[in-house]
Amino acid sequence: MEYAHLTLLALFVFVYSTLSGRADRTPLNGALVFAGFGLVMGVHGLGLLDLAVDSEGLQLLAELTLALVLFTDAANANLGILRRTIAVPRRLLLLGLPLTIAAGFVCGSLLFPQLELFEVAVLAAMLAPTDAALGEAVVTNRAVPAYIRESLNVESGLNDGLCVPILFVFLALASGETQVGETPLLALRLVLEQLGIGLLVGFVFTLLATLLLRGAVARGWVEEGWRQLPVVSMALGCFAAAQWLGGSGFIAAFCGGLLFGFVARREKRELLQAAQGTGDLLALLTWVVFGAAVVGNFYDQMTWQVLLYAVLSLTLVRILPVYLCLAGTGAGRAEKLFVGWFGPRGLASIVFGVVVLHRHLPGSATLSLAVVCTIVLSVVAHGLSANPLAARLGRSE
Repeated sequence: MEYAHLTLLALFVFVYSTLSGRADRTPLNGALVFAGFGLVMGVHGLGLLDLAVDSEGLQLLAELTLALVLFTDAANANLGILRRTIAVPRRLLLLGLPLTIAAGFVCGSLLFPQLELFEVAVLAAMLAPTDAALGEAVVTNRAVPAYIRESLNVESGLNDGLCVPILFVFLALASGETQVGETPLLALRLVLEQLGIGLLVGFVFTLLATLLLRGAVARGWVEEGWRQLPVVSMALGCFAAAQWLGGSGFIAAFCGGLLFGFVARREKRELLQAAQGTGDLLALLTWVVFGAAVVGNFYDQMTWQVLLYAVLSLTLVRILPVYLCLAGTGAGRAEKLFVGWFGPRGLASIVFGVVVLHRHLPGSATLSLAVVCTIVLSVVAHGLSANPLAARLGRSE
């Protein structure tokens, strides 16, 4: 039966890849199609696709996909535009992100009185980071103003790494591993480890690898058939090395991508093509697995509180902080609302959800249900609205 499942999956990848150009111009594209295919064909649908992937396997797949997407998106960033508009992503990260976690905490406290307060804080932290893979349809759409594209790209590239120490602090408090009085020292240590090691590994690893790669390319040492591998291995190496040393692999991957795009700006266009294709394939597989093996296990447990929290997480909890923190930046009302709306939840929240699930908190079932519901709504809502709203914003400029 494994070969039958592989055949079905291979046919789906083939068909979608041949129609990808057409699909990308419609509301039905990317993660929405992938997750929908997994759900319909999976054991909770037609039963034709049985993907026996455990939580650790899903976490690893989502982590590697996110690391590769972060690296390639960062490498493609326009640093000239980013330098001129750095105030926007800086506000989104330093003001918008804490406000989003605080708003998520308030809504969760009201809707889930059965959860401990630190469990609610864990939920808010899990759903605060935005997803670079789900946001790709927006950040690559030329109808969207360049500063918005670059700002969303940087925000999604860094906020998941910034949320890691915050999540671990809340997890330690929720599980009783630390006391409230020890929180400031724990938070400081985690932040320094995650950010410091992540930045150091990302820059050192990428700089050395990029210089070696440029020298090899200049001397004609890289065979044509092998040009597709260096950037993929560089991105995954950045992520894995940072994680191994106790830092944030996501920070390392994104910062490494920025450095690669700057140092290898002449060669990056050719070298990045294969890496982007690999990232797209990993994203497809991740969302198919998510639809087939995860979504079906939760939809019959849905409650109105969970559904309302998911809706609030994608709207009020995200849009209001973004709207407030962009005051004074020169962004218009429509642009603020656009940036606020396009904060999709996806791969990072999947990774965080699996991490929390392994900690066996008393409220794990509710936390998992809320995360899955929010991701599913995000896949549908942001997938359907990306192209129409991007085109509308472009016409209004």
